[in-house]
Amino acid sequence: MTTFALIGAGPGLGLAAACRFGTAGHHVALLSRNAEHLDVLGAELVGEGIRARGFTADVLDPASLTAALHAAAEELGPIEVLQFSPVPRADFMKPVLDTSATDLDDPLAFSVKGPVTCVHAVLPGMRELGRGTLLFVNGASAVRPNRKVAGTSVAFAAESAYAAMLHDVLAPENIHAAQLIVPGAIRPDAEHSSPAVLAERLYAIHTERGAFRHYAEPMPA
Repeated sequence: MTTFALIGAGPGLGLAAACRFGTAGHHVALLSRNAEHLDVLGAELVGEGIRARGFTADVLDPASLTAALHAAAEELGPIEVLQFSPVPRADFMKPVLDTSATDLDDPLAFSVKGPVTCVHAVLPGMRELGRGTLLFVNGASAVRPNRKVAGTSVAFAAESAYAAMLHDVLAPENIHAAQLIVPGAIRPDAEHSSPAVLAERLYAIHTERGAFRHYAEPMPA
């Protein structure tokens, strides 16, 4: 049995994706800073018959990320699928002329150093399995810079570049890196961007192993 590891576990998209991959037969590792939050989500998945456990980790703390992913693989089984979809902090989203060099430190650590840390933690296990999937979920500013949210625009663009390079270099090893862009708000009543619909889309990206970039819905004009 292999593991689906979710970075940025939450009650919306995160829980829906964990449930989708869990019902497909994967164990589920939930990573978040809030241990009580993880207990609630884990209990919900266990109630659905899915083996799941929470692991406390902070995306801005590489050591905690690495330790949590290693512990998850040891307890639940090798990590075959990693989803990186933590929600950025509100203070990452300042207008471009109000954004200083220092203001970019945490967004870049969050969206670039975080993914790099995760990939280095799970890649040896994926190579041993002979397969794996790296899923990156981003908003529209990853592909269309928004001057009102400079921190995420810069950091998401860098994350996209890193993920695209992974897609190219890891494909010969049967490790698929892909990005899902969600242009609008994730809402339960959204036709294309509800948690349930997005979870199905992420599972299809994992199983079909096609292009690098996917869109939940067309980008607004």
